[in-house]
Parts: sequence; structure tokens; C-alpha cells
Amino acid sequence: MAQSDSHCSSFPEIVELNVGGQVFATRLSTLRAAPQHSLLWTTFAGDAPRRDVPRDRKGRFFFDRDGSLFRYILDYLRDSNLVLPELLGERRRLQKEADFFLLHDLSKRLGPPGRGPEETQGGPAGPPCSSGYITIGYRGTYTIGRDIQTDAKFRRVARITVCSKISLAKEVFGDTLNESRDPDRTPDKYTARYYLKYNFLEQAFDRLAEARFHMVACSSTGTCAYTSIDPNEDKIWTSYTEYVFSRST
Repeated sequence: MAQSDSHCSSFPEIVELNVGGQVFATRLSTLRAAPQHSLLWTTFAGDAPRRDVPRDRKGRFFFDRDGSLFRYILDYLRDSNLVLPELLGERRRLQKEADFFLLHDLSKRLGPPGRGPEETQGGPAGPPCSSGYITIGYRGTYTIGRDIQTDAKFRRVARITVCSKISLAKEVFGDTLNESRDPDRTPDKYTARYYLKYNFLEQAFDRLAEARFHMVACSSTGTCAYTSIDPNEDKIWTSYTEYVFSRST
């Protein structure tokens, strides 16, 4: 009867890893589930450890990488699927970790839309990301009560608008971009009429950060339509804020 992998090799069934100072314990079968020729596969697929893989003082296999991101790589190996937090702001860094471990499919999934397999596998690189500006705007209202000590009551942001070159807006926001107010425009044109399908500014900022945009300016205005002669009546203010983001090649 055939013996199990853990019995016919010098690896234990449960393997401990030290990744950048963080300790992980996982099954040997999980590490061997990595695609062939990836770093983890070549390290643990044989019957004995590779001699060039260092160990820490307790004998754990050591990788000098980002331990906080390695947990996502382990999850990917366990389920052969990529599930990330909705607002993960380190997608590019995680892609860099995937590249280090030679997990080409994972790196491709983490890359920007339109990244081809040749670029992911280390072949000819595609054209560099274009530079440009994207302006995010939103209107909001808030009520200040007659008691100045009470907190202002903010209402939900009604709509987040996008002003930029159309090709840039589609690259960053993809299918979360609503084009109904300015349809059928060519990618080389500019628009100020697109808006997002969600109402969370932080979600828009995360998308921009993943696409390597940086905020360069911000402005805000507020007005109060106050006509009542009653000084005790609540005042409703309307605000408009714009955030300008830039990306250089």
C-alpha cells in the first residue's frame, strides 16, 4: 500500500514558516498545492528540503517577505481562489509578493484590467500606464441645530461624480462607473458627467490608490439657504467638495 507524502519525505505533515517575523502553520499538502515551478512548490515538492532555504533559530523555514500579506497567499493555495477584503489598500504590494513566490496566476488576478499573460509571465511588457488627472466631487448636506453645542447632522452623500479622460476613468473604476449621463463617448475624450454606482468616498479613494494615483489638491465650499426670521430654527447647509488626483508615468 502506498505511503502518504508525509511518511515518504523528511517534511512533517504540519509545516511551520517564518515569513518576515510572523509564524504560520499549514499542511504540507497546502504548500504542495502551489503551481509547478513556483517558489513554494520547488521548495516543498521534493522528498527533502532545499539546502538554500534558510531557517530561523527554531528550525522554521524563513522567507524574508511581508508576513502580513502572506496570509492571503496561503488562503489562495488552500482554496485555489482569491477572496480579498473589499477595501484592501495593499493590492499592489500583494501582487509584488505573488511575483516573488512565482505565483503567476495570482499576480495576473491582482493586476490592473487588461494586463495580459505575456506580461504576467515575465514576457514583453505592455505600454506603461498613462499619466493624467481624475477629479472626484460630491455634494452633501448637513443640519446645524439651534444649540451650537450639538453635533451636526450629516445626510448621506447623494452622488460621487468623476471628471477625467474617459480612458482613465474606465481603467480605475471599471464596471462601478455609471456612464448613463454621457454615453457613447470615445476613450480619448474628457467628461465631467460620469458618476459612481456607490456612495462611499473611501471606496473610490482605494481604487485610485490601487491605480497609483495620489491626491494633489482638495477644495470645498458651503452655503446656507437661510431665510427664516426665527433664530431658533435649524440651518441646513449644502456643501460641495472636490478631490484632485494625479498619476505620473
